[in-house]
Amino acid sequence: MAAPSLLNWRRVSSFTGPVPRARHGHRAVAIRELMIIFGGGNEGIADELHVYNTVTNQWFLPAVRGDIPPGCAAHGFVCDGTRILVFGGMVEYGRYSNELYELQASRWLWKKVKPHPPSSGLPPCPRLGHSFSLYGNKCYLFGGLANESEDSNNNVPRYLNDFYELELQHGSGVVGWSIPVTKGIVPSPRESHTAVIYCKKDSGSPKMYVFGGMCGARLDDLWQLDLETMSWSKPETKGTVPLPRSLHTASVIGNKMYIFGGWVPHKGENIETSPHDCEWRCTSSFSYLNLDTAEWTTLVSDSQEDKKNSRPRPRAGHCAVAIGTRLYFWSGRDGYKKALNSQVCCKDLWYLDTEKPPAPSQVQLIKATTNSFHVKWDEVPTVEGYLLQLNTDLPYQAAPSDSSAALNMPGGRVDPHRQGSNSILPNSISDTVNSTKVEHSAMRGTAMKNKQDFKATDSNAILYSSLASNASNHNSCMVDMLRKNEVDETCALPATKISRVEMHAVPMPFAKESPSNPVATVKAGERQWCDVGIFKNNTALVNQFYLLPKGKQNISKVGNADVPDYSLLKKQDLVPGTGYRFRVAAINGCGIGPFSKISEFKTCIPGFPGAPSAVRISKNVEGIHLSWEPPTSPSGNILEYSAYLAIRTAQIQDNPSQLVFMRIYCGLKTSCIVTAGQLANAHIDYTSRPAIVFRISAKNEKGYGPATQVRWLQDQEVNTNLWF
Repeated sequence: MAAPSLLNWRRVSSFTGPVPRARHGHRAVAIRELMIIFGGGNEGIADELHVYNTVTNQWFLPAVRGDIPPGCAAHGFVCDGTRILVFGGMVEYGRYSNELYELQASRWLWKKVKPHPPSSGLPPCPRLGHSFSLYGNKCYLFGGLANESEDSNNNVPRYLNDFYELELQHGSGVVGWSIPVTKGIVPSPRESHTAVIYCKKDSGSPKMYVFGGMCGARLDDLWQLDLETMSWSKPETKGTVPLPRSLHTASVIGNKMYIFGGWVPHKGENIETSPHDCEWRCTSSFSYLNLDTAEWTTLVSDSQEDKKNSRPRPRAGHCAVAIGTRLYFWSGRDGYKKALNSQVCCKDLWYLDTEKPPAPSQVQLIKATTNSFHVKWDEVPTVEGYLLQLNTDLPYQAAPSDSSAALNMPGGRVDPHRQGSNSILPNSISDTVNSTKVEHSAMRGTAMKNKQDFKATDSNAILYSSLASNASNHNSCMVDMLRKNEVDETCALPATKISRVEMHAVPMPFAKESPSNPVATVKAGERQWCDVGIFKNNTALVNQFYLLPKGKQNISKVGNADVPDYSLLKKQDLVPGTGYRFRVAAINGCGIGPFSKISEFKTCIPGFPGAPSAVRISKNVEGIHLSWEPPTSPSGNILEYSAYLAIRTAQIQDNPSQLVFMRIYCGLKTSCIVTAGQLANAHIDYTSRPAIVFRISAKNEKGYGPATQVRWLQDQEVNTNLWF
């Protein structure tokens, strides 16, 4: 986590869709990039289910159906895959619930479920402010507040410290409640506390951590329950313990439990017993507990002022959701005025990145032309943009270090929208295969040889390709397909060097890939990295790059998010027949993360045809039908196409990194039949997921252009007799 002074809170100010009304006592969970909010209230309890898409910044109200639960507040709310469980809560003033509902979010279908009662003892009584935590196939219920009076208008509070275990059925439904026998001293009764479950990587048993809450006074104690031995204990902690609080949130990211907000004693006193105080006091303090070392760290202190409104204002009863390494906070109350018997709720949505993003996948080639590359890389969740860089062996003139090329550093904050005209691109490039999308991109890999050795025999037109350990990672066009004509993943694309695939084949180009240090250092004789730009999405059309100011080793600082004003820098065009090395890093509120491995591509030489595109595979009675579209840039008349199949040979068994291809088609048609007999000889490439590998290339008057490579995915246990 960044140092307290480097926290970069972001307020989401641009969104679409129906925004929920401000509230407190609601709950939220995450399903992938979706934040799902239910319940809570302010001037009435809300019963709608709201969803916020953190990628598109869109709110929406799903059309739910089934046994729709009544609105509730201070309830239990957990997510198991795409299944959400709601337990208990306040359904109206003084009336609490102990009912259990299940939502199948894949269908937005509610169902009321009735778990079996414990074999000994009673099921949980109606309550609010309890904790409800999921681990594996079990939910753990602890504490809360019950109403001793049968008259909902006569509220007689009773704080609880009972503990229940709810066993879930796989996928849908529950088994029933049980009351585990625990050891050690049980935490005191409480409500509006938090409980999270954490299991140390590679060792230890899962443990539930209960912090704070309310029991006539606010609490700051930390309790630990070992879920294997069912033993309670109070771990000894280091650092500054957060102030006693209730109605706060606790979120686990990595090995840290983040505590934000809540009600705290006013001026260090218990406001319930102090006759001098007339207001509850909310806080915006922010701390985390390292769950491996039991050490508290204060990120925002309770007394720290915020005159610039650069972080969420004090609040309680809000919700917090972790999506990846990013924390989202929404709504909550910002105070309660006893004298006026009123409260004010926040309506703002904030997020905070807790660490720099990981390195993206290797840059992958979609298409190469004589003076441009269309590239992409795998998306990194919850990032604000990507920094794409290149270097080349081609000599270029450094920009003079004058005022026209001065760097404009925006104070450590990246603005992913301030970029060149080609910096915002579509999310993906796709073709259709039997109504299923196929993304064209490249596969990540390891170092490739500079030269590839190809041999061919006259009779069978067999093509040998010498590859490194990840044989699928070359600079040809790839499309991965499932056996049932479903697309699974995206792989490499049009080759970057013009080559021939015929009787006497010359080397076909493949991407050179090598590890990249997260911090860019330039040694004597090495090329410097130049920025292509900052891109909002994971695809880019590259035809220029920005020249380094004279005397500069890098344009962008890697240690933080400072980036230049590209409008002040000079640009250089890509040139034909030239190799360029690429790397990419993701950017979030913590700065620029480590760079990806390096990929190398080469622009095409004018005159040769491009690679065939839109490859499709479908089954028929003879075997499979392989079809493709002509190159988008034929550069003359297409004289013929050739299709090749990677086949099994003793050479491949001895050296799996070297593929051997046999030509299975040569002609003018843009389709061919691959027979079952030919497929019986196919090599299964296990460099990533098991696949049969094809290559297709086009020929014009100058010769063959780059090949399109297709990986047709197979089952993990491949049996040639089961292909059809």
